[in-house]
Amino acid sequence: MSPTLLQFDFPYDGPFGAAMTAAFDGLARDIAAEDGLIWKIWTENTETRRAGGVYLFRDAEAAERYRAKHAARLAAFGVTGIVAHAFDVNGPLSAITRAPL
Repeated sequence: MSPTLLQFDFPYDGPFGAAMTAAFDGLARDIAAEDGLIWKIWTENTETRRAGGVYLFRDAEAAERYRAKHAARLAAFGVTGIVAHAFDVNGPLSAITRAPL
């Protein structure tokens, strides 16, 4: 069983920066409690009006369970154009490049 990286990217009109932090504090805490989550990096780009995240899960099953849950949550918020990709992690090469595995 190897870790699985999950990447979400979607159109987003804001808020960004500190306002985003304040608006999504509760969501971040909920995501932090997700079964199988090792970590998440939140992404945002004010120029392209996109947001998302990069997640590391303990295995593909946990990643897929969360992908389905989060895609449904985003769709319920009216978000369209959601792109989600899952990747197996190559641990030995990632260790060489200092990945926080």
